[in-house]
Amino acid sequence: MTRRGLLLFAAMCVIWGIPYLLIRVAVGEISPSVLVFVRTGLAALILLPIAFTRGGLGVIGRRWPALLAFAAVEVAAPWFFLSSAEQHITSALAGLLISAVPLVSLVIALGLGNRQQMGLTNLSGLLLGLLGVALIVGFNLGASNVTALVEMAVVVVGYSLGPAILARYLTGIPAVTVNGVALTLCCIAYAPVAALQWPHGFPSLAVVGAVAVLAVVCTALAFLLFFALIAEIGPVRATVITYVNPAVAGILGVGVLHENLTLGMGLGFVLVLAGSTLATRRPAGAEAARRAPEPQPGKAL
Repeated sequence: MTRRGLLLFAAMCVIWGIPYLLIRVAVGEISPSVLVFVRTGLAALILLPIAFTRGGLGVIGRRWPALLAFAAVEVAAPWFFLSSAEQHITSALAGLLISAVPLVSLVIALGLGNRQQMGLTNLSGLLLGLLGVALIVGFNLGASNVTALVEMAVVVVGYSLGPAILARYLTGIPAVTVNGVALTLCCIAYAPVAALQWPHGFPSLAVVGAVAVLAVVCTALAFLLFFALIAEIGPVRATVITYVNPAVAGILGVGVLHENLTLGMGLGFVLVLAGSTLATRRPAGAEAARRAPEPQPGKAL
């Protein structure tokens, strides 16, 4: 990996690990709807001008329904439910539960008919990861709000469905356009609710700073850096950050907010990481088939 790639990788590991801490701070004074509205609005103001230099909205064509679905499952629902859940559970627990996304993504891929990557190793990893999630939740069920845990399940499913929609229906559209438009749509959708729940007093500087960093650094800048990371090291290696982000979230929750990190949470996270690694590993046959030259059109096989 080049120095540029290493710096981008390290930056993304941290930048997408701190939102859980910032969300926990923000929802102490403003509602989840207001937080999502401001976060998406500020980020959209940064990304949309860039999108218009990459072909504008015309590149979307007839794929608006897919883009609407992507915006709903990747941004609108997860960001609201994550913010709502963090009103009742710690940021560390929220971050650790997000580590289940690769496992759910595999289940969704299987549901869509992609079984070429499923072998005994993958199945064992899936079961191991589910055991890890059970440990994380089980050791905290008595101290946690059950509704919040259900909301986190919605977040995990949404984060797993989003990339599937993106890969299946939105290929060819610049990533900055997809994300910029998705953020704009979510901002518009949340505007009426945010107006009704707007805080009567001006939030504290800590909350203002948290929201600003969430919108500018963890959303707009993060998307741009992630695109650069993919271009530098490829999409497969770039996804490794999803295994590091929950660890960063847990460390920050404990170190900054003095949240409790139990032995069960730590052990469960290790099992989820190990399970995700095994579950998403390509079987030897599938890897060989992927590397084999594709048949050319018209060539006899």
